[in-house]
Amino acid sequence: MKLTIQKDELNDAIQQVSKAVSSRPAIPILGGIKFDVAHHGVTLTASDTDISIQSFIPAEIGDKTIIRVSKPGSIVLAAKFFVEIVKKLPENDIEMEISDGLQVSIRSGSTDIQMVGLDAEEFPVLPSIEENDTFAVPGDLLKAMVRQTAFAASTSEQTPILTGVLWSLHEGEFKFVATDRHRLSSRTTYVETNPDYKFGNIVIAGKTLNELSKIVPDANTPVEIVVADNQVLFKVDRVLFFSRILDGTYPDTSKIIPQVFKTELTLETKKLTDAIDRAYLMSREEKTNIVRLVTLEDGTIEVSSSSSELGRVTEQMDVKEFSGDPLRIAFNSKYMLDALKVIDSEHIFIGFNGAMSPIIIRPTDHSHNLHIILPYRTTS
Repeated sequence: MKLTIQKDELNDAIQQVSKAVSSRPAIPILGGIKFDVAHHGVTLTASDTDISIQSFIPAEIGDKTIIRVSKPGSIVLAAKFFVEIVKKLPENDIEMEISDGLQVSIRSGSTDIQMVGLDAEEFPVLPSIEENDTFAVPGDLLKAMVRQTAFAASTSEQTPILTGVLWSLHEGEFKFVATDRHRLSSRTTYVETNPDYKFGNIVIAGKTLNELSKIVPDANTPVEIVVADNQVLFKVDRVLFFSRILDGTYPDTSKIIPQVFKTELTLETKKLTDAIDRAYLMSREEKTNIVRLVTLEDGTIEVSSSSSELGRVTEQMDVKEFSGDPLRIAFNSKYMLDALKVIDSEHIFIGFNGAMSPIIIRPTDHSHNLHIILPYRTTS
């Protein structure tokens, strides 16, 4: 293997695939990045078995030569060192050559680095996926769907299925749901696909989707999605991102969402977010995060933190609309803030059915996004 490659393109591809490199690999080869060098370009691959990322660098982009290949070949290089060294190389032209066995020479300007590689034949083979049914989601929309749901997934490995985000597709409605049993967030959109194509109980780890978001561009570049038996493949430009589907059955959450409410409030999203954020500052000192919301006789609401050694935060807010029974409710302010900060609408609707029933939060201008928070039972 011998080639000359442009540093910028190589560095971009390394940054993408390195997100799949295991920080504590079960076997040494999973701590590496595989290079497959051919005359038409270089393919980089990394995998931790849960996710695999492959990035292709073509030999030419437009009229610009990116790679000159003297001799094709394959090698696996330790990611931890290689990721950092490429960024620090002095020139844009990088020459790589297997000089003796698995010894690799990396030259740039006057810098000459010798690395010991690993046998590419030992690198795990990427999943084989039949691309019978595919659909596409704009990159910025997919990122928004992840941002508005993945935070509600559980971080406890005691219930592995809840560490994921549930996907479903039915009659063109593409839906994400995440819950950790204390809160729930969902987001829906409509996609163009075969009307008969549908799936349910596809669960992808929340942390995997967050890594995917880092690769997906902010623009409305289409992300092609292929769902198979135990893998989901995402195609973004010249990058392939494979994710394992979590084993198990996701709980049915549809029955916990009430349709009618005893108390209904419409509020300015930013004002409520800021008020709860100030109360959270004090409540987190008690490590309870408990904040109370009370409706007052004059039609306003009061937001207050629990009393602590430092003191207490109390403030009143006007509401845009209020109907139904008076209310006094306590909730985890961090959970509420997490939900409020991903709602892009100017006003929100909050529905209550009493102090111990789920709190429903949703935008007023559309029904694509929904959040549920379980309240706290308090003695006062």
